[in-house]
Amino acid sequence: MSAVNDTKFKPVIFLLTRLPSHGDAHLWISIPFCFMYASSIVGNSVILFIVKTDPSLHQPMYIFLSMLAVTDLGISTSTMPTILGIYLLNSREISLDACLAQLFFIHLLQCIESSVLLLMAFDRFIAIYNPLRYAAILILPRIAKMGLVVVLRATVIILPLPFLLKQFQYCRANVLSHSYCVHREVMNMACSDITVNIIYRLFTKLLTMGLDSLLIFLSYVMILKTVRSIGSHEERLRALNTCVSHFCVLLLFYIPEISLTVIHSFEKGSLPLLQIVLGYFSLLLPPLMNPVVYSMKSKHLRVKIIRVFIK
Repeated sequence: MSAVNDTKFKPVIFLLTRLPSHGDAHLWISIPFCFMYASSIVGNSVILFIVKTDPSLHQPMYIFLSMLAVTDLGISTSTMPTILGIYLLNSREISLDACLAQLFFIHLLQCIESSVLLLMAFDRFIAIYNPLRYAAILILPRIAKMGLVVVLRATVIILPLPFLLKQFQYCRANVLSHSYCVHREVMNMACSDITVNIIYRLFTKLLTMGLDSLLIFLSYVMILKTVRSIGSHEERLRALNTCVSHFCVLLLFYIPEISLTVIHSFEKGSLPLLQIVLGYFSLLLPPLMNPVVYSMKSKHLRVKIIRVFIK
C-alpha cells in the first residue's frame, strides 16, 4: 500500500504543547492551573446561584452577567481537561475527533462571549440614555430572545469549522503550539489546500469579534455623548462608574485575543513561549477574573456573595 493510502487510513493524532519544564516541574506548574480552574468554577457558579435565588437581582444587568458566567463556565470546562492532562498526566496526544470537538466548543463559546459583551454594552447605553424606560425596554422575554439569537448566530457561524477540517489529510508532525486545539493550529497541519478555510476563518473573525467590537465601540461613543449632556458633574461620574466593570471585562477579553492574533499574523513560528502564555491568558483569564471584577464593583452583589460564604 502506498504512503498516501497509509496516511489516509492511519488515525490522526495531534501533540499538544506545554510550557517548557525539566523533570517533575510540570507537576508544580499544574498547581496554578488547578487553582484557576477551581476558582473559575466556584466564582461563576456563585454568581449564577446568587442571581437565581435573589429576586432583587432579577434585573437586566445581572441577567446578562449570568449569561457571561455560563459562557465562562463552558470555556473553562472545554479548555482545562487537555491543559491539566498534559501537566498532571503528561498526556500530550489528542485524536482528530476530540480535537475538532474541543475547537468547536472553544470557538463557539468565545463567539457567544463576544456577543454577550455586546449585549452588556447595549444594556449600559440604555441604562444611561433612557433610565426611566430601562426596565420597560429590557424585559425578560426580550432578553431571552436576545440570548437565543446570540447562541444561534454563534452556532451557525462556527459549526462549519470542524466539518471543513475533517475532510483534510494530515501528514505533518502535527505538533500544536498550544495545550488545546484551535482552528488556526489544526488548519495549518493539513497537507491539502486550505484556501477555503483561511477565507472562512477571516469571515468568522470579522463577523463575530470584528463586528461585535465595532458595535461595542459605537455604544461607548453614544454613552460618552450622553454623559456629556448631563448637567451635574457628580451625575456624570456616577453614570460612567456603572460602565467600569464592563470596560475592565472588555479589556480582559480582547487584549490577549488581539495580541495573539497579531503575533500569529506577523511573527509566524517565532516567540513560541509568548504564544503559549497569551493563549492561556485569552482563555483562562476572563473566566477567572470576570466574577472578581463584578463583585468588586457591585456592592449589592458583593454583600450577597459574602453572606453565602459566611452562612
